[in-house]
Amino acid sequence: MKVKIGCCGFPVGRDKYYSNFGVVEIQKTFYQPPSLNTVERWRKEAPEDFEFTLKAWQLITHPSSSPTYRRLRKKIPDGLKENYGFFKPTREVFSAWEKTRKIALSLRARMIVFQCPASFKANKTNIQNLRCFFECIISDEQFVFVWEPRGKWENGIVKSICEEFNLVHGVDPFKQRPLSTHQINYFRLHGKEGYRYRYTDQDLNYLKDCCQKSPLTYVMFNNVFMYEDAGRFKSLMQI
Repeated sequence: MKVKIGCCGFPVGRDKYYSNFGVVEIQKTFYQPPSLNTVERWRKEAPEDFEFTLKAWQLITHPSSSPTYRRLRKKIPDGLKENYGFFKPTREVFSAWEKTRKIALSLRARMIVFQCPASFKANKTNIQNLRCFFECIISDEQFVFVWEPRGKWENGIVKSICEEFNLVHGVDPFKQRPLSTHQINYFRLHGKEGYRYRYTDQDLNYLKDCCQKSPLTYVMFNNVFMYEDAGRFKSLMQI
C-alpha cells in the first residue's frame, strides 16, 4: 500500500509546500491554463521527485454557461458557445485537450483529472460524447485519466465506462466509494459539510482505512484547511 498526500492547489508558498509534500494537483489548468513557460518554471523549481497532477481545462468538461468561465481570459463568441464542454466532439473541446496535454507533458504529470459539473447528466448524448472523447485520447498511455462525475449517475454505468477506458473513478471517499477496478484510487476531499469543513481525527482515521483498499492512493485535500488537514493526515500515516 502506497499513499500520496497533497492539496488541490498551493495553499502556501511553493517552496514551503515542496518541503512538506510530494504531490500537488494544479487547479489553474482548469480555469485558465498558464503558459508553458510558467509550468516549465514550476517543474524546474520543484524537487526532481516531486509529482504534479492537474485538472483538465474546463472547456472540455463544463459548458460555457458555467460560472467557472468567469475566470477565463478569452472571450467566447456567442455563435460558438454551444461547442464547449460536456466532452462534445468539437474542434474547441479537442483543442482544449491538446492544451491540457502539453501542460501535463511539461510538468511530467501522469494523472489528469476530468471533473464534471453536476449538470453533466447520464443521458444518451452525454454518454456517447464521453465515450467518443476517451476513445480518441486513451491511446496516450503515458497518462492515467481520472474521471470525477458529480451528477446522478447509476453505479453500473460509471463502473462500465471506467472499465472500458481504464479510468480511475475520482471520488470523495466520505460521499462515495470508488467504482472502478483500477489499481489506483484518487480521492478528492471537498469537506464533509462544505469547503470550510475541518476534518476531525475520527475522519482521518476513517480515511486511513479507505487507503488500505488499493495498492496506490492519492489523497488530495480541497477544503479551506487543506494544508493543515493534509499535514495531520501525513503524520497519521507516518509518511
